[in-house]
Amino acid sequence: MARMPSAERRRQLTEAAIRAMTRDGVARTTTRSIAAEAGLSLSVFHYCFDSKQALLESVITTITEHSVTMVRDAIRPQATLRETVRAGFQAYWAHVVANPAEHMLTYELTQYALRQPGFEHLARRQYELYTETYRELIEQLAKTMEFELLVPVPVLARYLAAMTDGLTVNFLVLGDPEAAAEVLDLVTEHVAGLVR
Repeated sequence: MARMPSAERRRQLTEAAIRAMTRDGVARTTTRSIAAEAGLSLSVFHYCFDSKQALLESVITTITEHSVTMVRDAIRPQATLRETVRAGFQAYWAHVVANPAEHMLTYELTQYALRQPGFEHLARRQYELYTETYRELIEQLAKTMEFELLVPVPVLARYLAAMTDGLTVNFLVLGDPEAAAEVLDLVTEHVAGLVR
């Protein structure tokens, strides 16, 4: 096997862990199954990750960045703020509907991290990333589209993170994408009404 930089092997193992955990669940996924999924030896796994916490941190960061990158790519100024906000929500929602198991994994990882002593910061960081992303996107749009918000940016960012999080769980439980799309339409109208 050709030598590969350790950062590339970590990425390969992280992606394999996401696939294995999405398919089998966090509790049933072992280091051995992740190494097999990646096509690497167990010793390479242990060379790249010195603890389960390090692996989970990499998985949480990577899976969160999947969603974040997709939304960032979708948020491009449209003719109106309403259309711009809707495009971002549509991109995120299309990913949820197409990849429900991956989104279910994010909640499973959150619960796992909250229940494992010493892992709580991983769940906190996951949710901080969601809020930070919304804050960055709001600030970027406010500057690009030249609008002023009627509420503080951090408050709106937390609201949007909580709303998309709750709506995603609701969809995973009830499986009704049309009802979720209606809620996103309502939130789009609400956000568009918070500017002057």
